[in-house]
Amino acid sequence: MKMPKVVLYANTDWYLFNFRLSFARKLRDAGFEVILLSPDGEYGPKLRDQGFRWHAVPMNRRSLNPLRELALVLWLARFFQREKPQLVHGFTIKSAVYGSFASKLAGVPARVNAVAGMGYVFTSRDLKARILKPVVRTVMRSALNGRDSILVLQNPDDIKLFEAARIVEKQSIRLIKGSGVDLTRFKVREASPDDAAKPLRILLAARLVWDKGIEEYVEAARMLRRENRTVRFLLAGSPDDGNPASVSTAMVQGWVKEGLVEWLGHVSDMPKLFTEVDVMVLPSYREGLPKALIEAAGCALPLITTDAPGCREVVSESGVDGLQVPVRDARALADAIRQLDDDRALARKLGLAAREKALKNFDERIVIEKTLAVYRELVPSIAIEDERREHAAPVGKFGDFHV
Repeated sequence: MKMPKVVLYANTDWYLFNFRLSFARKLRDAGFEVILLSPDGEYGPKLRDQGFRWHAVPMNRRSLNPLRELALVLWLARFFQREKPQLVHGFTIKSAVYGSFASKLAGVPARVNAVAGMGYVFTSRDLKARILKPVVRTVMRSALNGRDSILVLQNPDDIKLFEAARIVEKQSIRLIKGSGVDLTRFKVREASPDDAAKPLRILLAARLVWDKGIEEYVEAARMLRRENRTVRFLLAGSPDDGNPASVSTAMVQGWVKEGLVEWLGHVSDMPKLFTEVDVMVLPSYREGLPKALIEAAGCALPLITTDAPGCREVVSESGVDGLQVPVRDARALADAIRQLDDDRALARKLGLAAREKALKNFDERIVIEKTLAVYRELVPSIAIEDERREHAAPVGKFGDFHV
């Protein structure tokens, strides 16, 4: 029996490795032939080491050259014509748009696009973004619509935005909360009687772009230092050189020299890092659904985040599962950190509640099941072949559900 072929296409190999590798494995285990596409990078060979066919795409994230962008679409179309996948699944806006155009040209039967947030053009206030916004909106409408296409969004706020902008018809949108987290990898750190006497260790783990609330985080550190509080502010992540909103390395080094933050750079072992800190902070301006918050919740860390779209899906305004502060409000962020520094019992209580919420709503098995349901909507033959596999042998079981 011929295996159904699926292409997963993202704008970085880092994204595929860190956010979609588990999903790709589950697809492969269920009998899919999985091809991974992204621009070249250090994670491509790692994807191949996992046994996947990974191909480097001649894609420049910052390029606005029409000829170069057209060449990329044609390259993708030729690739899809040669491989003849039944479905192309694009992640992030640029990959979704270009992958969709190329899929249509190549006659691919179905397209799924997952967009986490609205991207730089829709969230930035600078002149370049304002000029590009109507152009990008028109291009997205043309690319992402169609009877054989479904758009997956991660939070209700993004659904409202896409509907208001009339980018995609309502019946073609599905809500799947995040990319899923393997919560079995994240263990609860046992509380120690000595914890209350130690300086509170705060962590912000994210790509170093301004939209993650980096400025507010540093300013909160500055405010609390003026109070002579012995709170440690850790920063994990690297600048995103392909992003116009990236924080520069020189800027981060300046904060380190000033004694405001401890910069850890890129951290590969996040489960270990989460056991070495006390609070996870993400003062982001907007998210799809922040995976770092969910991972931290898996370790029962108390969460402080903003009332921004995506973030409020993880931490509610009730204050039961974390603390929520206004966007771009360093004072409120400092107040929330001070509250947990003064009340370690509350911090522990919030962390345990966050873990329970993560287990109930954000486990990767839930996301995988819902994503495969979308695949079946578009390509009935996937469901038929999958059902045959299930009857033949129970190799498609993941936890407590079948694919």
